[in-house]
Amino acid sequence: MNIFIEGLQGSGKSTLVQKLSEKYPDYKPVREGDYSPVELAWCAYVDKDQYNEILEKYSNISSMIQEKTTEENGKYIICYTQIITDIPGFHKDLEQYEIYNGRRSLEEFKEIVLGRYRNFTSDKNIFECSLLQNTVEDMILYRAMSDEEILDFYKEVGKIFEEKDMRLFYLKTEDIPGNIGIIRKERSDDKGNELWFPLMINYFNDSPYAKKFGLSGEDALLNHLKHRQELELRICEEIFGDKCTILKSKAYTDSDL
Repeated sequence: MNIFIEGLQGSGKSTLVQKLSEKYPDYKPVREGDYSPVELAWCAYVDKDQYNEILEKYSNISSMIQEKTTEENGKYIICYTQIITDIPGFHKDLEQYEIYNGRRSLEEFKEIVLGRYRNFTSDKNIFECSLLQNTVEDMILYRAMSDEEILDFYKEVGKIFEEKDMRLFYLKTEDIPGNIGIIRKERSDDKGNELWFPLMINYFNDSPYAKKFGLSGEDALLNHLKHRQELELRICEEIFGDKCTILKSKAYTDSDL
């Protein structure tokens, strides 16, 4: 069996991954930015020619890049955010090779995501936001897809997972502004300057969705997160059904697991 953990930012996904990995030590935690057989967040996804160009361009750290690269069916997945380097622009450069945030056509994006869901066969993993968060964000914010269009896509995902032994835990956030407020403080520097939230606001404000509907700022972002959670809960209920357990964010007990 594989376990999937989903929920909004600040809902406690990382904490739950840690709790489950301690409870089931024979399971492997797969966090954002790690190599994952199902998820590509924080990873560059390139063909052989692009990979060789990257190795040549950054020849001084080519061994570090190779160490953080997995070859998969003729494609190369580089976990570039795990590469520590002071080379100016390296991480921004490799960011362009991610598949999210509208960087691929919708058809290519669907083909990549569904293909990797079909092909993965590993077992006993605990996946952090590898099923909903990044794909749903891409489809809402960068493609302005309707809820029904996104649900239609997840019907295809659901058919794939019918044949797979899996359990989905969704952390439902009752107080979205309160949870976001907590992680705003947590993800600040030692002088109290916010590091994460300004990036989150810019990410939202610069999205095609926000620009299309003339949205910006904190309230608009919170409304988006409320909408995203409602949609993800619909996907959990309508697509994954009894394979999904809804937990109250930061208010569940060990017996709930």
